[in-house]
Amino acid sequence: MLVKVFITPKRGVLDPQGRAIEHSLKSLGFNNVGQVRMGKYIELEVAAASSEEAASEVKRMCDQLLANSVIEDYRLEVERA
Repeated sequence: MLVKVFITPKRGVLDPQGRAIEHSLKSLGFNNVGQVRMGKYIELEVAAASSEEAASEVKRMCDQLLANSVIEDYRLEVERA
């Protein structure tokens, strides 16, 4: 299974990278840009019998290592590889 992990700062958490991107885009004339949030994207190939098993395993990985649950949220997309 291919599991895509999208990790973003929680709402209300300071995101200096997102703010820098937002300001840079506006300085380049992209004035229609609102708030920008900068995150991480991770792809994992997981040997699992089902999508549910793969998601459960990757959730454990996120909780233990990949995401900081205090300041980050994550979501998963599972595909058959």
